[in-house]
Amino acid sequence: MLVMSATKRTTARNKTNTKKATPAKTTGATKGVAAWRALRHESVDAYLAAVPADIRAALTKLRAQIKAAAPRATDGMSYGVPVFKLDGKPLVGFGAASEHCTFYVMSTSAAMRARLAELKDYETGGGSVQFPAKKPLPAALVSTLVKARIAEVGAAR
Repeated sequence: MLVMSATKRTTARNKTNTKKATPAKTTGATKGVAAWRALRHESVDAYLAAVPADIRAALTKLRAQIKAAAPRATDGMSYGVPVFKLDGKPLVGFGAASEHCTFYVMSTSAAMRARLAELKDYETGGGSVQFPAKKPLPAALVSTLVKARIAEVGAAR
């Protein structure tokens, strides 16, 4: 039976695994998004200030629509993305990726899944709606989804 010391095993493993990792190819837009996503933002304003201008405009508009539909809700950061809370409970949130913006409805209830299934012009899934920055969500849609979440949060009390 052959026995190697820990140092010899590590050296032997390193010699057999000489291929170096290469970073994934990214576009200019993706590099910008990757850079700000890696940061921990202290506030929603800091998050928005760090994203590219086109995404910032779309998310700022979405933020205003959410505030209009849920004036009692407060916004802050949770899990690295902006989230609105009502009575201390998560209501909705939003975020950005390299290719789209996301509106998080934070619900996978049957009623919410049915509402999301009706949205043929958007990618949906997992309690979220994805949309391109150049095509922000209509105010009526945001209001409908936020008010549905307010009803769900209120019913859970």
